[in-house]
Amino acid sequence: MNQLTFADSAKLQRGVPKLGALIGVLGVVYGDIGTSPLYAFKAILSLFGGRAISNGEIIGCLSLIFWSLILIVTVKYVLLVMRADNRGEGGILALMALAQRVVGPRLHWAVALIGIGGACLLFGDGAITPAISVLGAIEGLEVSIPQASRFVIPASVVIIIALFAIQPRGTGTVGKIFGPVMVVWFVTIGVLGAIGITRNPSVLQALLPQHGVIFCLHHGWLAFVALGAVVLAVTGAEALYADMGHFGAAPIRFAWLFLVLPSLVLNYFGEGALVMSDRAAVQNPFFLLGPLWLRLPLVVLSTLAAVIASQALISGAFSIARQCMQMGFLPRLTVRHTSTIEEGQIFVPQVNNALLAGVLILVLTFRGSDALGSAYGIAVTGTFLCTCFLATIVFRRQFGWPAWAALGVFGAFFVIDFVFFAANTLKILDGGWVPLAIAVALMAMMTTWKQGRDLMLSQWKKDSLPLASFLGRLPQSRTVRVPGIAVFLTGNPDYVPAALLHNLKHNKVLHERVLFVTVTTLDEPEAGPERRTEVIELAPGIHRVLLRYGFMESPNVPRALEDLGSRGIAYDPMQVSYFLGREVLVRAMAPKLSLWRLWLFLVMARNAVPATEFFRIPSDRVVELGVRVAI
Repeated sequence: MNQLTFADSAKLQRGVPKLGALIGVLGVVYGDIGTSPLYAFKAILSLFGGRAISNGEIIGCLSLIFWSLILIVTVKYVLLVMRADNRGEGGILALMALAQRVVGPRLHWAVALIGIGGACLLFGDGAITPAISVLGAIEGLEVSIPQASRFVIPASVVIIIALFAIQPRGTGTVGKIFGPVMVVWFVTIGVLGAIGITRNPSVLQALLPQHGVIFCLHHGWLAFVALGAVVLAVTGAEALYADMGHFGAAPIRFAWLFLVLPSLVLNYFGEGALVMSDRAAVQNPFFLLGPLWLRLPLVVLSTLAAVIASQALISGAFSIARQCMQMGFLPRLTVRHTSTIEEGQIFVPQVNNALLAGVLILVLTFRGSDALGSAYGIAVTGTFLCTCFLATIVFRRQFGWPAWAALGVFGAFFVIDFVFFAANTLKILDGGWVPLAIAVALMAMMTTWKQGRDLMLSQWKKDSLPLASFLGRLPQSRTVRVPGIAVFLTGNPDYVPAALLHNLKHNKVLHERVLFVTVTTLDEPEAGPERRTEVIELAPGIHRVLLRYGFMESPNVPRALEDLGSRGIAYDPMQVSYFLGREVLVRAMAPKLSLWRLWLFLVMARNAVPATEFFRIPSDRVVELGVRVAI
């Protein structure tokens, strides 16, 4: 079956977006930022310490929210960063791959660290979003049924466990209702906000930027602290860019400009108008915005929206983990495909279990959306900074922007992002350390794995025999050739696989047909069928096979080798034996890794998924031979 590449898909999606695409975008992309009204404005008001808040202060806070949505989400992401697609794919790792293409070798590793750092912060975001969204929704019970407040934590725990429990089933079936639910959500919050504005139309003054500036100048330190809560209104902005490969830029932009942004602004302004009319509404302006009869249904709708927001972040964590594996920053993990149609629907059990544990710990530790807001902002703003830095490189080097334009535009955004990040550093002791700890731990794991694998490859090259020398000696060696097909997986096609040398040493035979298979990952989302396989004949009956996969794909070696028959190479899957080298890692006399990195690398290596499972090789056709490697 012919498949469209990401680039082809992007071309088809440049026209007017279809209704189905728009509904799908609402269900997948906008769940996170769409549920921010549950807790963002409430978190800002809580900073005033219970004192009477003036109308001017409320308008100033709303102005900061509005212009954050305009500058960060609309201008930076929707209009600018989304132009930097990697063959239609978005996200910080795709942006990292673009930046690495246009920088020299000296900056290559630095760009990788920035991209991986942003990805690690997104993992922290993936743990916090389910906790804060579900808590923020269930807290509506305290408004509609005050006696039920003691059930907020237990109900949140049950919902979160159920959410992670259904992940192995995939999101295809549940995803069909995501879009319509989010349509109802945005229409509802928009209508409630519009009705709320009628209570005090003067709240519309917040559209003018000077009110935000005046608030910052007049309140000084308090305004700086408030910026740490204002950023909660733009959480999920990275999702617009990350999910571009699934829907294309046009539906995401259209949905944002014509439904999501207006609904969010109306709701925030409606909450502000309500508080201006009734200061008692400070306790939970979102749920008090609705009439009494609607509050319980609003809790149900909010919970559904929170689950959808959580699902988007969980699925995103699965995708990021697979990309990191393909790029060599994580060991092999189990990747299960939950759909026979959609390649992007995957389930990674190790990531799912880690996220579940992290989310439950956050819920039971912080016990409220207000407290979790302290942990949330620093993960988001840290990712903003990483994206801004990488975008500057891409727009300058790849798009050919003049230096003054690239530095001027993204430099201004960098300053804004840095101010938000600095404001959130004030919350480190109150919970902001959580995403930082997650990011630091993951960075340590990823850099250790990368360095360890590079050292292993370097040591392996020293101990290996060049393939050209082996092939040159083969005719004179009188090696016995036996029937069958032998497939040797090798990471470097220029050297003889250690498994082949061990097989010759112990069994003293070579198969009639030998395939040296090397799987490479491109810095592109997808390798089209025409680029998937490259075959080179090295000697009679001996071929080199290069299999290329994009960083969004999962390798399937047996399926790719079945296509060799169309290239004139006799290939019978029932005659194939796969020879793999099982690496036994030992400490070298003078280890090149520090002791803690060496320990961590060995632990990760022992827990990595076997190559047979990762490459989908039938276990009953595999022969493994031990290879001792000292690092």
